Amino acid sequence: MTSIEARPTLDSTLFIHNLAEVSIMTPAPSTLHPLRAETIGDELAFIWSDGQESFIPLEKLRRACPCAACGGEPDVMGNVERPHVSYGPHSFELRNFRFVGGYAFQPTWNDGHDSGLYTFRQLRSLNENASA
Repeated sequence: MTSIEARPTLDSTLFIHNLAEVSIMTPAPSTLHPLRAETIGDELAFIWSDGQESFIPLEKLRRACPCAACGGEPDVMGNVERPHVSYGPHSFELRNFRFVGGYAFQPTWNDGHDSGLYTFRQLRSLNENASA
């Protein structure tokens, strides 16, 4: 894997494999949203509407899945208990993804899991906490 310092920028010619252009229900210009996304090795790369680039490790993305089965859901008192999630050999392999409306990203993993909807802000925060 290429080191962080040697990562290619997203405006290079790497946008050939697994590329998605956000064109359906694009948010208002003042709203943070991805302009382009693609998998590069074991990371998901984004170019954002503010010109920033993000590189999110696929394992980190999967482990942060916000769906009820992975992240839990609140009980009547508002308490959330995160369930135990077991991962298999294909759990961190991204099969494909799509953008939902003008607000979310939905990955489909090679183990079939596809119920997580990550808001654009959640995605951006995963990159901002990349060293965590």
